Amino acid sequence: MFDTLSFALVFIPCLVIAIVFHEVAHGYAAKVLGDPTASERGRLTLNPIRHVDPVGTLLVPGGLLLLGAPAFGWAKPVPVNKWRLSNPRFGMMAVAAAGPASNFVLAFVGAVAFGMIGTLGAGWAESEAGFPMLVGPDGASLPVATGLYLFILINVFLGLFNLLPIPPFDGSHIVGGLLPKPLRTQWEKLQRFGMVLILGVIAFSWIFGTGWLEVTVLPLVAKVMSFYEGIANAIALA
Repeated sequence: MFDTLSFALVFIPCLVIAIVFHEVAHGYAAKVLGDPTASERGRLTLNPIRHVDPVGTLLVPGGLLLLGAPAFGWAKPVPVNKWRLSNPRFGMMAVAAAGPASNFVLAFVGAVAFGMIGTLGAGWAESEAGFPMLVGPDGASLPVATGLYLFILINVFLGLFNLLPIPPFDGSHIVGGLLPKPLRTQWEKLQRFGMVLILGVIAFSWIFGTGWLEVTVLPLVAKVMSFYEGIANAIALA
């Protein structure tokens, strides 16, 4: 039986791993490019306790799941001092891109593992609790395969979601680095209101049912997932 507790026990570790690697990638990229702030503050570690935000990593994604909405979350931001970077403009763009890049690498690792365990002939079914799960040809649930698929999906979603050009997401730092200096200065001022902006967009979506994720991130998620599924299938058939 793949009940709510079972799903949470699979989903939460996958989300924590994805978020922790995402944040460490930011800090490591910053260190390589001249800013050791994250390292100095002990944030270049895979210990989740150093990165987990109780609200952003646990309560928000858990609440979204219960509401039937796409889940996302965040961790404590890794500290980056742009003025310690050897090239602040390029450095901030590279540091921002490192987080999503780490998620796409993790998704690749998950796809390889998914293909190696052999899931040919498996299909999706809905558990009694309403959660999707992979089942074998004999109808038996496949919790490991389900967990690996969720791991791939979470990393793809987190990587693409963070590339949105909305402050304070990574995509906004990449866009800011591409703007000419006068516009870049104004764009950077928006960063302080980033969380207010994104919460406002989410609230607007819930109240008016605009489904902004369905027309922005989710179509890209489907396309990228097809790519990783192709990798898994190729390995399974090898």
